[in-house]
Amino acid sequence: MIKSICKYLALFLVAVVCNFSSFADVKVTAALDSTSILMGRIDTLRLFVERDADRQGVFPLFNKIGPNGYVTLFGDTIELGVPRMDTVKREGSRITERLVVPVQVFDSGFYRLPPFVYISATDSAASNEVDLTVVPVKVGENEAISDYKDISDPSDRSFWDWMPDWLYDLWWLWLLLIVAIAAAAYFGRKYRKTGKFITLPEKPQPKPWTVALERLESLKAKNLWENGMEKEYFTDLTDILRDYLFKRFGINAMEMTSRQIMQTLADQSDVKDKRAYVRKILDIADFVKFAKVRPLPADNVEAFENAVNFVKETIPSEPDPAEKTLTENADVKGGAK
Repeated sequence: MIKSICKYLALFLVAVVCNFSSFADVKVTAALDSTSILMGRIDTLRLFVERDADRQGVFPLFNKIGPNGYVTLFGDTIELGVPRMDTVKREGSRITERLVVPVQVFDSGFYRLPPFVYISATDSAASNEVDLTVVPVKVGENEAISDYKDISDPSDRSFWDWMPDWLYDLWWLWLLLIVAIAAAAYFGRKYRKTGKFITLPEKPQPKPWTVALERLESLKAKNLWENGMEKEYFTDLTDILRDYLFKRFGINAMEMTSRQIMQTLADQSDVKDKRAYVRKILDIADFVKFAKVRPLPADNVEAFENAVNFVKETIPSEPDPAEKTLTENADVKGGAK
């Protein structure tokens, strides 16, 4: 037991001696010019670093100074400015540096600045703590702040000094406005010369019969009635037919009953003889959708064929080559594969 105590005591003494010898190589002392300042005023912090001449180091805290030119303590309450070297003193192999750091505090109260750590290649040391008391500024609503200068205009004011800040902040908006005015002037001048603006050609829309045949082929591929979905099959089939009537003949079939559609077709001379196809489709569709009648497979095939025949027989006399090929290749075997 005694041997163990002696062993640990010896290790502790060795550590103390090593630590003392390490910190003896670098010594850092901190001091403020004034321990009590008025809130918002600038005080001066002086850091004295005594070290060997060949063991230069840095204060890591000041490496955090960004483009704004300061580093903060206690949140954003205390600002430490960029340090500058004030004096250098040499005594043999030892050197003493003095760094001067501006300190500004924006809230009243008592503050204890933490130790400032100095790190070199082999050694490090921390300064003592320093205390600072910040006195608040007492001023009335219309009373001038004592010992503070009033805001004064610059001696060499220019035209830009009269411009409000928001004009600078919104420079991009003014640039866009100038571009818009220039574009309006250019196109306005061109319109006066040609009588029209430059417009891109519209993308040609597919013909209604082309769309209808493609939708019919897609419906056939779903195999709805083969899977017992006769109501869905006839709903899609009549929707395709109604949409085609609107786009091809201008008949608002989507908003009409079956009887209204047939009456409208009877008044159309160019499609009057083809209305039998539509009547057969709508009759069986109404039975399926409203009377819940389940049609025979032959009825499903016939309805599909009637839809394809109606579309094909109402195509204008001179269709496009692509539409002609689609019409010729249309399979009208009644939706069954």
